[in-house]
Amino acid sequence: MPSRNDTADGGAAGTITTSITTLPCNYPVATITVSRPAKLNALNSDLLTALPATIQTLTSTHPNLLAIILTGAGPKSFIGGADIAEMAAISPKPATAREFISKVHAACKSIRDCPVPVIGRINGLALGAGLEIAASCDIRVASSNALLGMPETRMGVPSVVEAALLPGLIGWGRTRRILLLGETIDAREALEWGLVEKVVEPEELDAAVAGWVDSLEKSGIGAVRNQKELIARWERLGLNEAIEAGIDHFGRAFEADGKGAGGIEGSETEPGRMMGEFLRRKQGKGSKL
Repeated sequence: MPSRNDTADGGAAGTITTSITTLPCNYPVATITVSRPAKLNALNSDLLTALPATIQTLTSTHPNLLAIILTGAGPKSFIGGADIAEMAAISPKPATAREFISKVHAACKSIRDCPVPVIGRINGLALGAGLEIAASCDIRVASSNALLGMPETRMGVPSVVEAALLPGLIGWGRTRRILLLGETIDAREALEWGLVEKVVEPEELDAAVAGWVDSLEKSGIGAVRNQKELIARWERLGLNEAIEAGIDHFGRAFEADGKGAGGIEGSETEPGRMMGEFLRRKQGKGSKL
């Protein structure tokens, strides 16, 4: 059975809770829960500061970390947005406003820069900054009762920072619609738009996440990290530069990692081990390639 360890970090106005599950392969998987259910897990400055610090601690403490699951506490909300009361108190202080929204960006960036895949477990409302956090995750599964939207214009401010990810996910037309009109869409429409990758009933959410973790467990941990970093580079590069970056990352995969085992030729590299094991299984079955 997997082993589990739980810790928490945060202030009185909400906490960031973490739990570690160790898989049979001995790779740990972390779950980060934004816990402020009385406020629909809305992000105040303390939580925005705690989230990047939590991710940094997890990745440095667990070098073999396979993935992070990010979710919200309770059945109603993933992250209901940024703390409106805190933002309302900013006016009229543009410098303070920039400082606050920079914390939202830092939280989103910590997810995008995290070396391991971050799975967004969207268990309810994902609004404003909550949708930007979700968009920053690598893959997203939503409960069928989830609602997603960017209502900032209805609060007198534009959608900014990681709202810039939306055109790449849903296209410019839908981005204009959801931002300019301040609309909220349901999980099924979010799936049709490409804003989430899967929608399941609330009671099936954990099983859906577990299925993705199982797929990651079957892959090379180095290859998955290599792939995430390359995808991030693809987002910034033109086609020719992206192809050249891919050649570089392919070569990196064959760098020795000091984990050779089993007498498999080339086993000092992850591809050597995994391809060698694949060939041995095929040979054992008498297959011809």
